Amino acid sequence: MLIERLRSIRVLPVLIVHTEEQAIDMVSALSAGGLHTVEITLRSSAATSAIRAVKKMLPNVTVAAGTVRSVADMEAVTDAGADFAVSPGFSTKLSACARSLNMDFLPGVSTPSEIIAGMESGHHVFKLFPAQAVGGLALLKALAAPFSDVEFCPTGGISADNYKDYLTLPNVICVGGSWMIDPELVRQRRWDEIEQLARQCSE
Repeated sequence: MLIERLRSIRVLPVLIVHTEEQAIDMVSALSAGGLHTVEITLRSSAATSAIRAVKKMLPNVTVAAGTVRSVADMEAVTDAGADFAVSPGFSTKLSACARSLNMDFLPGVSTPSEIIAGMESGHHVFKLFPAQAVGGLALLKALAAPFSDVEFCPTGGISADNYKDYLTLPNVICVGGSWMIDPELVRQRRWDEIEQLARQCSE
């Protein structure tokens, strides 16, 4: 189940990849550093092929497909072999599609109304997005009492400076972010340094 997957991690790296080779190198470095679950976002034309390639070459890594915004996206990432899907928002159509495809789904929310709508569709764990912009730690603390049976993966504005603060909250199941994937390190293929940044996240 999705909740069990997310409870097994603390930090979910959120990646934008441009080639299959880059995705494999990036995910290999993260996994070597102890981060064995990654989110590959649908923000490039290479995303679905990269998901498929990573699942083939690194079968022990859990791969989420991020930025899933439509039924077509959900079908594409299911076909690519993603382990679960992540969306920046929530819709009943996306939720129903994921259920019909037997795909675990982490929908995004930022308001109590969206949380209630998601719960009505059977969800009890959500991506809080964009976390910092919509209230961050203060919002999560405020949501804890009325939604005591809900857990969150805050993403958006999460950094090396604040992720541990988020992880102290009882309703935070894990955090998502990209601070350990420095674009310059990726460009220069300095995978050993990315591995070290990942290791710091998993300590």
